[in-house]
Amino acid sequence: MSDTKIGNYRWTICFLVFFATTINYLDRQVISLLKPTLEKEFNWSESDYSNIVIAFTLAYAIGMLGVGRIIDKVGTKLGYAASLILWSIASILHAFATSTFSFAAYRAMLGVSEAGNFPAAIKTVAEWFPKKERAFATGIFNSGTNIGAILAPIVVPWLAITYSWQMAFIATGAVGLVWLVLWFWMYEIPSKHKKLSKAEFDYIHSDVDQESETGEEGPKIPWLKLLTYKQTWSFISGKFLTDGIWWFFLFWLPAFLIAEYGLVGMQITFPIVVVYTMAGFGSILGGWLPMWFVKSKGWSIVRARKTSMFIYALFPLLVIFSQQAGTFNMWYAVLIIGIAASAHQAWSANIFTTVSDMFPKNSIGSVIGMGGMAGGLGGMAIAKLAGKLFDHYKALGHIQTGYYIMFFICGVAYLTAWFVMFRLLVPKMIPIVDEK
Repeated sequence: MSDTKIGNYRWTICFLVFFATTINYLDRQVISLLKPTLEKEFNWSESDYSNIVIAFTLAYAIGMLGVGRIIDKVGTKLGYAASLILWSIASILHAFATSTFSFAAYRAMLGVSEAGNFPAAIKTVAEWFPKKERAFATGIFNSGTNIGAILAPIVVPWLAITYSWQMAFIATGAVGLVWLVLWFWMYEIPSKHKKLSKAEFDYIHSDVDQESETGEEGPKIPWLKLLTYKQTWSFISGKFLTDGIWWFFLFWLPAFLIAEYGLVGMQITFPIVVVYTMAGFGSILGGWLPMWFVKSKGWSIVRARKTSMFIYALFPLLVIFSQQAGTFNMWYAVLIIGIAASAHQAWSANIFTTVSDMFPKNSIGSVIGMGGMAGGLGGMAIAKLAGKLFDHYKALGHIQTGYYIMFFICGVAYLTAWFVMFRLLVPKMIPIVDEK
């Protein structure tokens, strides 16, 4: 059945989530691009910077634990809107920081409020798409992380140079207000949406294990009960082992290019745009591949998901050799890092979808929140290790060794996560039965 017959309003909803995710990552990447300026402004060491990253990451982790449950309770419409309002305010407040402590405090506010994006986004996809399309839809909205990361090095340095570093935070934080108007105008759950055709509603709810024919959710599974399932721990472990890798690229890629190749000012813009453009394609392709396996090869969702994620886990191994390749030409290193970032985004589109593969809709926000907290803790560990390594090797006059160690960790993380998830914990990815 084609989209022209069943309708395609669900893709409009996907665009709204993509837009929000773009804003989410635009706001969070401002700090990495202003790092040289802020280091002089506040006299930061590498450890000071890593501690500020940790403040964001810890708050994000704590926020993830609670916000998923809140979104399950109040629904995606109000939950998503409240989260975006709060993180926009937090982003703007960075402009009024007067010390390292106040900057870290505003960074923590940003972290706890930005935690709402992915639980709300994944829950929205689960509400609006059948299982065979969810990874693709997730890949599309998740590519917003890369569009945000592409826009940031274009917009932020220009704002800082033309106006001030404070204006960079104010302007990027204010963008969220545009999204709020569109969200309240266009969004509602499928069972209440007036623009949704019956044919598309039936298609959205065509999975044989849908919670109900009306699309309404049953009683929520308690947190403690969720923690007894291996399916929950599979997602938690996968996020813990891999989220920090993406955040390392996000927060330290500009610093790596400066330290390794001496880039200054706007010179850093194009390499970062290349990396995150590649990652954007990786996100979309990563969501498309399992759908292609299901539709063209007739594979089960489980086989398609596991095979795709194994393929994506192999590519980050290349990043171990990025510095060596970069000795011949900087662009070899940039392209390899771009491949690793693409693989992460392909992985991310699918690891999120494993939750909607295995859990009823009424618990998706909660499980995403638990995994998000674990990812935040993993990100904290990576940030702290990076700060210590870079301070140590910078003092020795060879910070590149610190980057090599970090790239080795980045390279092996995904295969490790795949074996933990799909060999030790959920080899068959058996769905949890909705408790009514």
